[in-house]
Amino acid sequence: MGWLEITAQVASAQGGPGFNLTVASTHRIDVGGTTLQVDFATGAMDLKPEAILDYVNRAAKAVRAYYGKFPVAGARVLVVPVPDDRGILQGTTWGDMRGCPGFTRMRLGQHTTQSDLDEDWTMTHELVHMAFPSLPDDQHWMEEGLSTYIEPVARVQTGEMKPEQIWRDMVRDMGKGQPRDGDKGIDLTHTWGRTYWGGALFCLMADVSIRRETHNAKGLQDALRAIVVQHGTINNDWDLPKALAMGDLATGTHVLMRQYEEWKNKPVTVDLTKLWAELGIKAVDGGVEFVDSAPEAGIRKAITKAK
Repeated sequence: MGWLEITAQVASAQGGPGFNLTVASTHRIDVGGTTLQVDFATGAMDLKPEAILDYVNRAAKAVRAYYGKFPVAGARVLVVPVPDDRGILQGTTWGDMRGCPGFTRMRLGQHTTQSDLDEDWTMTHELVHMAFPSLPDDQHWMEEGLSTYIEPVARVQTGEMKPEQIWRDMVRDMGKGQPRDGDKGIDLTHTWGRTYWGGALFCLMADVSIRRETHNAKGLQDALRAIVVQHGTINNDWDLPKALAMGDLATGTHVLMRQYEEWKNKPVTVDLTKLWAELGIKAVDGGVEFVDSAPEAGIRKAITKAK
């Protein structure tokens, strides 16, 4: 029996894969030749299924835009309604579940609205997880950091977000990833800030550094696409150096491995004020303005440009 036919046994709302939960309906979404199966567990939702399917489809298309294709051969999304609640409550993604290369469980409140879906980033974040190998626990920061960094970039590339939004949010939030007093290297400090935003900061700096060394001909996107082509996806277990070396080969640089060696065992603080100025990003009244005369404004533009 193929994974598309396995709908009786799925993850429960509270546990992980291996629990039983009744599937009320099953739908298919085509993303550039890849089939996503979207299952709805039993439970009431104010929104019609079509609205939620569109939400999943937009996220899948953003991931496809960034990677050039949807990263795994087949994926499954389980939507679990949560009674008497509202909003996107939790997303979790696993690889290689009952023959399915990628499996995402999304817990949505019964009273979730269309505006909740339109403003949400969680679905895209979860599907990005499918585009990188499963790593050892000490390197979990890279899995979360990639999803945190790539999710808004991908959504800008599909027109779902404007560049001003992503850079405003980065100026506001990237500092959360800086090491605090007592922190060690990124492999050794597993706080929320260092895992999600420390990982995202690593990705941002790698992206900028690759573009500096290649005169903006290559970026992190090229490295990550190459890793996916070599089956570096969530259904395969790798260590981080294997993936980074493959990414470096694709860009013709040593940026990823060199930066990892610098960051893994000791805290590295980034001069974000200097970085924003070099990229031509100026914080103004809760938003940002772009300074196109800045020395690396071209790098800023290239990061979010659709390929």
